[in-house]
Amino acid sequence: MSHEHDSVGHRHEQASHRSADRRSLLIALALTTAYLVVGVIGGLLANSLSLLADALHMVTDAAAIGLALLAFWVAGRPATFTRTFGFHRAEILAALVNAASLWALTLWIFYEAYDRLTNLHEIEGGIMLAVGLGGLLVNIVVAWALHRSAGHSLNLEGAFLHVIGDLLGSIAVLAGSFLIIAFGWHIADALFGVIVGILILISSGHLLWRVGRVLMENVPAHLNLDELCQRLEEVPGVAEVHDIHAWSITNGYDVLSAHVIANFDNQFTHDRILRNLQDVVYRSFNVTHLTVQLESSTAGCSEDHHQEHREPAIPGLAGN
Repeated sequence: MSHEHDSVGHRHEQASHRSADRRSLLIALALTTAYLVVGVIGGLLANSLSLLADALHMVTDAAAIGLALLAFWVAGRPATFTRTFGFHRAEILAALVNAASLWALTLWIFYEAYDRLTNLHEIEGGIMLAVGLGGLLVNIVVAWALHRSAGHSLNLEGAFLHVIGDLLGSIAVLAGSFLIIAFGWHIADALFGVIVGILILISSGHLLWRVGRVLMENVPAHLNLDELCQRLEEVPGVAEVHDIHAWSITNGYDVLSAHVIANFDNQFTHDRILRNLQDVVYRSFNVTHLTVQLESSTAGCSEDHHQEHREPAIPGLAGN
C-alpha cells in the first residue's frame, strides 16, 4: 500500500491562511467586545427588543469568535498515534456549536417578540437610533475583517454568520427606530425582531447542512467522484479502480482512498503508475491526502466489498 501526504506547498498555503484568519478574528473580537456593553445598556434604557436582541447577538458574536480562535489553536496541534489526522475536526465542532447557539438565540427572540406583540411596550426611539447606528458601523468593520477568511473555513464561516446576523439586526434596529420616531409604531420593534430571527435561522441552517456533510463523511461537494474514477482509469497501466472513498477532515482538507488494479510491466512500473495517479488527484481535483493500494488483481485485496464508483440506475427509469 502506498501513501502520499500533504504537499509542502499546500502546508505553506494553509499556514498563511491560518495566520490571516487569526488576525481577522482578533480584530473582530476586539471591536465586538468593546461595543457589546454599549448595546446591552442602550437596549435596557430604550426598552427595545430589537436592540436587546442585536446587543445579545453581539455577545454571542464575541463568544463565537473566541470559540473560533480556540478551535484554530486546537486544530494546529500536531497529529498523534491515537489521532492520526490531528485535531482539524475541532474547527467543524466549533462551527456546529456556533450554529446551534444561533438557533438558541433565535428561539429567545421569538419568545420575546410574542410577549411584546401581545403586550405593547413603550420604546425610546432616539436611544434605539443612536445605538443602532453605532452597532451598524461596528458590524460593517467586523464583517469586512472576516469576509475573506469565511470562504475557506467553516469555522470562520460560523463566526462570520454571527456577525452578518448582527449586521442585519442593526439594520432592523434602525428601521424600527425610524418608524417609532416618525409614526409612533412601537409594534415595529417586535416585528423587526422576528424578521432578524428568521434571517438568522436561514443563514445558520445552511451552515448546519455543510457541517453535517463533513461529520457524516459525505463526498466533498466540489468533488465529482465518477469523473475522478474515469480519469484515474485513463492513466496508462490502470485496469480498474474500485473500493474508492472520499471525505473531508475539515473544510479544505479532503481525503481520498482507493484500490487500483494495474497491469505492471517494464514500461508501467509500480512507481510510475503511482506517480501518475497522484498527479491526477492532486493537480486536477485538489485533494489534500491520498492513499492508494495498487493490486495486480482483486484476489489479494483484504476488503470485503468492492462497490462500483458509478451511481446505480434507478429501477423503472432505465431506457429500453
